[in-house]
Amino acid sequence: MGAQANGQDYAGQRERLVAEVDAMYAETQPQTGLARMSAPVRQALAKVPRERFVPAGQRDLAYRNQPLSIGNGQTISQPYIVALSTDLLQPQPEHVVLEVGSGSGYQAAMLAEIVKQVYTIELIEELGRTAAARLAQLGYRNVEARIGDGYAGWPEKAPFDGIVVTAAAPRIPPALVAQLKPGGRMVIPVGGDGWVQHLKLVTKRADGGYDERDVLPVRFVPLVPKSGG
Repeated sequence: MGAQANGQDYAGQRERLVAEVDAMYAETQPQTGLARMSAPVRQALAKVPRERFVPAGQRDLAYRNQPLSIGNGQTISQPYIVALSTDLLQPQPEHVVLEVGSGSGYQAAMLAEIVKQVYTIELIEELGRTAAARLAQLGYRNVEARIGDGYAGWPEKAPFDGIVVTAAAPRIPPALVAQLKPGGRMVIPVGGDGWVQHLKLVTKRADGGYDERDVLPVRFVPLVPKSGG
């Protein structure tokens, strides 16, 4: 895959996006505690071809630092939020991470550039199958995808070093906390549709409980349970 397609200099656009996200890290440091992207997250953001994860008609918008619609009432998240969520997990090369809400597959690709293995779940079958095919086409062999209820997690593959949730839940799902390793981290937006939502960092304690911290106010689509309730 070349750096240019349809007359677009995607490599140059990625470089500009990295600089823009870096500036946002500096601006939001008082809230997030992170002054800059870690080297692995920076490298992933500079490498993952976001234009391949958005609808063809929006590829000229792929490197704007904003969310974009991907159909089915879902979005691909703002690159800053994807980078921040990844950094908050403190991902390491040996880690196994669960993503809840595959969406376009972009967050899974970012994680796959850094960690050993990514498991990703999507409730909407059309999105999940498209994301899985796209990730395979791009050569991400360390991502396994399934269609299912994100609230239930993926207990057969647990415990996880980290979990990232890409849609807002009204509360922290107990099943996901249970699937974290002691010391493991989960990044999750919490708040119902129409409520104030906060991106939270959840850290699993050795006693099975957890600590949580509000990181930023955010706006995500709701995390819908399989039952629809």
